[in-house]
Amino acid sequence: QVQLVESGGGSVQAGGSLRLSCAYSRKNASWNYMAWFRQAPGQAPGNAREGVACIQTRTSETLYADSVKGRFTISQDHAKNTVYLQLNNLKPEDTAMYYCAAELRAGNGALWSTGYNYWGQGTQVTVSS
Repeated sequence: QVQLVESGGGSVQAGGSLRLSCAYSRKNASWNYMAWFRQAPGQAPGNAREGVACIQTRTSETLYADSVKGRFTISQDHAKNTVYLQLNNLKPEDTAMYYCAAELRAGNGALWSTGYNYWGQGTQVTVSS
């Protein structure tokens, strides 16, 4: 059974930093992509989550949403079965529940929330001005 467990969320002031972790329960030899998504407060549950960053697990190639380029960094540690998201220079508009996702289905964009097979439960990030 696959499990993704996020941690590292919290409350910070604007300009602060956090590092989110996503620990997964099996070796990622069969993963192709892992990604981070977020859903802002007040959004209807049916709305698509916003793709923030993703990483190709074999090549370490990364892709970022324009809104976080230069501020967020995704990375992976195969030995620890963990993917990280470093959040720097946080802004109030970054406030959201952040979710980890794994295994992108063929034919889907790497930052499309509808394309991933496995999801964690989320970790809350709150940024105050």
